[in-house]
Amino acid sequence: MAEESRRGEEEDRGPGAAHLMFAVMEDLLEKLKLLNYEEEVLAKHNMKTLSRNYFVSSPFTASNSGEQFFMFTIIASWLINKAGRPFTQPQEYDEPNATVSNILAELRAFGVKVDFPPSKLKSGSGEHVCHVLDRLAEEALKRRNFSLRRPNYPTETTEEESVLEDDAELTLSKVEEEMIEEPDDEEEHLVDLEALKSRTTHNEAEPSSRPEEILESSVDAAEWNLEVERVLPQLKVTIRPDNKDWRVHVDEMHQHRDRIKLSLKDTKSYLDKLQEEIGKTLEKVSSREKYINNQLELLVQEHRSAQAKLSEAKERYQQGSGGVTERTRVLAEISEELDKVKQEMEEKGSSMSDGAQVVKIKQSLTKLRQEVVQMDVRIGVVEHTLLQAKLKEKSNMTRDMHATSLPEPAAAAAAAMYA
Repeated sequence: MAEESRRGEEEDRGPGAAHLMFAVMEDLLEKLKLLNYEEEVLAKHNMKTLSRNYFVSSPFTASNSGEQFFMFTIIASWLINKAGRPFTQPQEYDEPNATVSNILAELRAFGVKVDFPPSKLKSGSGEHVCHVLDRLAEEALKRRNFSLRRPNYPTETTEEESVLEDDAELTLSKVEEEMIEEPDDEEEHLVDLEALKSRTTHNEAEPSSRPEEILESSVDAAEWNLEVERVLPQLKVTIRPDNKDWRVHVDEMHQHRDRIKLSLKDTKSYLDKLQEEIGKTLEKVSSREKYINNQLELLVQEHRSAQAKLSEAKERYQQGSGGVTERTRVLAEISEELDKVKQEMEEKGSSMSDGAQVVKIKQSLTKLRQEVVQMDVRIGVVEHTLLQAKLKEKSNMTRDMHATSLPEPAAAAAAAMYA
């Protein structure tokens, strides 16, 4: 909706509204020069001179955008002071919203209507920035009692082009010394048309100089032609063409149009011939195509029937190939099972005819016998160790009994227990 409203406003303002700010910026630059901003602002802050479209468009980088906004605030504060109202010069790191609000407040104080939001000035460029600076510059110029007036353009006298007719050649031959300028080193002889015009108007203004009877020439025709041939190169009117003149462009357009018409006449005949030839060729091609279609109609039908038979044969082949594939799979499974059975039979037959298993059993029995012998030796060693331990313990108890002089019944019971 915002985009549509903006487009509607631009259409209401006219097609030149987009370029209006360029003209406003140029006027603003001239007003700033009148106020001597180069010495009072640029030299003081060590800044470059503003270009013709400095505040029209925004730069690509954010740093340049901040510099542009700072330049706008400095020039606005300087113009407000020039207009007679005290305004503190903003610094580079001040709050942008507060600075813009203060500038708009001072602009309203001058009686200027502000019908746009302050955010339009935060970018430092655009139509509203140019408008604010331009109004402040006007207030500063009013303070200095300076007013702009319309320029007075000098009237330019245009040279009139005139073509000399055959009946005026006699008058030119009489006054050629008065009307032909002195030749320059680099230019051709030029005819003073103004003198000729003034002379003809002067002659028309004197009715008494007109003859009442028809004048008859007494000059010989051959001498007259020789004189005309001698003077003719000097009577040529040379007008320097101006490339910026719209008449030159119109003449060029007419020349190009005539050339296009002449070229079109020749080209049109060739194009017509080409069109006729192409039409005839197309007719021949279409007739040949019809003839070929009629001649080959039987072959086309035979081809279609052969294609139908081929498609049926392909379908039967696909069905038969599907059955073959299934049977091939079953055959592969049966062959795999057969291979397994053969392998098992070969293993059993080899084991029945081979004595390797008997040898293995004999070797195992030999190992078992050796292990049994080793176990018997170990058992005998363990029994001998236990017997020695019991005898030693029995001798120790007997010695202890004799040492403590126990009663015989107790000693007999202890000996019986250990026996």
